[in-house]
Amino acid sequence: MPFVTRRAAIAAGLAATTAGFAFGASAQEAPVLRLSSVVSESDIRAEAFAKISEAVSEEFDLQVYNASTLIPQGSELTAIQRGNLEMGLIAPQDLADQVPAWSILTAAYVLQDVDHMEAVFDSEVGEQLNQMAEEAGLHILAPVYFGTRQVNLVPSRDESEVMTPEDLSGVTLRMPGGDAWQFLGEAIGANPTPLAYSEVYTALQTGAIDGQDNPLPNDYNMKFYEVTGQIALTGHLVGFDVLSISSEVWNEMTPEQQELLQGAVDEAVAESTERHLAREDELVQFFKDEGLDVYEPDREAFREFAQQKYLESEFAESWPEGMLDQINAIGSDGSAN
Repeated sequence: MPFVTRRAAIAAGLAATTAGFAFGASAQEAPVLRLSSVVSESDIRAEAFAKISEAVSEEFDLQVYNASTLIPQGSELTAIQRGNLEMGLIAPQDLADQVPAWSILTAAYVLQDVDHMEAVFDSEVGEQLNQMAEEAGLHILAPVYFGTRQVNLVPSRDESEVMTPEDLSGVTLRMPGGDAWQFLGEAIGANPTPLAYSEVYTALQTGAIDGQDNPLPNDYNMKFYEVTGQIALTGHLVGFDVLSISSEVWNEMTPEQQELLQGAVDEAVAESTERHLAREDELVQFFKDEGLDVYEPDREAFREFAQQKYLESEFAESWPEGMLDQINAIGSDGSAN
C-alpha cells in the first residue's frame, strides 16, 4: 500500500509532542490517523469527527482526541509540521501566524455567511489559500463552521438601538484579548476592552461593560441573556476552523484512500453545519421568548465601515493584492456578484 503505515506509540502519560511512529508495520494494520481538536465531547463537531472515524474505519484507524487532550490548543499546526500529529482542527488565526495571507479570512465582514464561506473555499481564492497552506505542510480538508458572532448589549433596543457602526460609538464591548480581536471591535464601531471569558457575566451584570460579542450558542451556554437586553445580529465574523491533515500523510495515500477520507469529511461537516445553523435559528426564538430584543441592523453599513477600517490598517498589509475584491465579488452560490 503506497500510504506508509504509521503506528501511534502513545502510552499513558507520554507527551503528545514527542510521540513517534513505527514504520514498516504489518500490511494488515490500518494506518493510524490521530486527530486533535479543542472541542468538547458534547460539541456537535465532536459528533462529526466520530462519524468520520466510523466511515473510514475499514481503511484507517482514525483516533479522535477532543478537548485538547493530546495536543495543546494552538500548537496543532506545529505538531503536524513536526510529524507528531496527522490531523488537526486548526484555527485560521493560528494558520495566519505562519501564512499571513490567511488573516484575510479572520477580518470582519470578509465572509458574509456560511454559504459565502463555502463558496470562497470552492473558488480560485480558496485554491490560492489552500496552496499556501500546502506549502506550510498542511492539506485543508474542509472549513468547519461553529457559529457567527453577534453583538449582545445590556440596554434594550428601545434604550439603545444599533443599526449602524456609529450606534456603537462609545459602547464598551468586551472582546477577546489580542490585537487582532481588539481591532475587530474597533472595526464594528465599538470601544473594545479585553476581559477573561469567565468574567463576562459578572461584568455585564454590574455594568462594568456595556456588552459582548459571541456566537448565539455561547450566549446561551454562558447565560448572558439573563443580564442583557438585546442582540443585534451584526453577523460580523463567521466562525470556522479548518479540518486539516499533514500534506505528507495525504500525499502518501492512494487516490482511493483520499477519496474515502474526503467524502467522509464532506458528509459529516455538511451535517454539522446544518445542525449549527438550526441551533442558531432556535436560539433567536429562545432569546426573544426570554424578553430580549433580537433584530438585524444595517449589515451593509457595518460591512463598508469595517472593510475600510481594515484596508487602512496594518492588518491588511499581508493580504494578496486584489484578493478582498475577489472575495467580495463571490456570491453565496459561488457566482460573481
